[in-house]
Amino acid sequence: MELGIYTFVENTPIAGSSTSLHPSERLENLLEEAELADELGLDMFAIGEHHREEYVSSAPSVILAAIAARTKNIRLSSAVTVLGSEDPVRVYQQYSTLDLLSKGRAEIMVGRGSFIESFPLFGYNLNDYEELFSEKLELLMKLQENEMITWQGKHRPAIDNRGVYPQPLQNKLPIWRAVGGTPKSAYHAGANGIPMALAIIGGYPEQFKPMADVHKRGAMDHNLEVPPISINSHGFLADTTKEALEISFPAFKFTMDKIGKERGWPPMTRQQFEASTQLRGANVVGNPQQVIDKILYQHEIFGHSRFLLQMSVGTVPHKKLLRSVELFATEVAPAVRKALSKTK
Repeated sequence: MELGIYTFVENTPIAGSSTSLHPSERLENLLEEAELADELGLDMFAIGEHHREEYVSSAPSVILAAIAARTKNIRLSSAVTVLGSEDPVRVYQQYSTLDLLSKGRAEIMVGRGSFIESFPLFGYNLNDYEELFSEKLELLMKLQENEMITWQGKHRPAIDNRGVYPQPLQNKLPIWRAVGGTPKSAYHAGANGIPMALAIIGGYPEQFKPMADVHKRGAMDHNLEVPPISINSHGFLADTTKEALEISFPAFKFTMDKIGKERGWPPMTRQQFEASTQLRGANVVGNPQQVIDKILYQHEIFGHSRFLLQMSVGTVPHKKLLRSVELFATEVAPAVRKALSKTK
């Protein structure tokens, strides 16, 4: 199994403080986190795209290029590229360039996104939300086929036999599709042979098993090999369960309560949070053994080949986050890989 980290580069006040880091300091911390993940042998580092005040990640490809220059082996991906409000040609060019800079380590993870700020920011009509994504994904997939492209759609000017440059170092840029809880999206990904990143950030993991089944059925209905699945979850590690809870709860609560206020959710309680960190819960929080157990438990459900963990759902102290990365890479990843190698 590939194991890695994803982040939206959150920059909110740490518990007990009323101020956030300067964005330049937050980005410098991020580069240190990515360097450590690479040095310790994790497989993936991914940056999500957001256009909100509390995130420093409106330009993931730029951040990933900086990470590429300071790492050697770790694969680099968006998580996600909000494709409905992007130009697929520019996305392809940016990640092809990243692929060249990183010597073939780039990937693209596309999705609709969990926020909508980018649509009015870039002049898109939210009434076209579904149509925009479908059409732009079609174009992005077509860009993999040939450097010369002819294409026509509804929401972007036509392309008449134009070259798209640069081309990536890899034969094809890997493209994953991030999916929340929509079976139609899971089926579409499978039917097009696209690997699926399944976000599990609430409820019980087993509730999401039908999404994996639908993804598989989409591929089989179209006589395709079943594409891989990634599970993407929120979490945090510390040496003890108590420390992991004490560090992560204030950060989780700050972020989830802010989103909840916008969307009508009640404030998160400590009891709810701790319940979500149990074996059958969604949040992967605890000591290394608890995290190992949870990843292996979920693997029994999904049989996934990749697991990505978001350790900064809200801002946590930088040194504590580095320790979380270290525990994930040196204790969790080897144990998970060893356990799964025995089941092959």
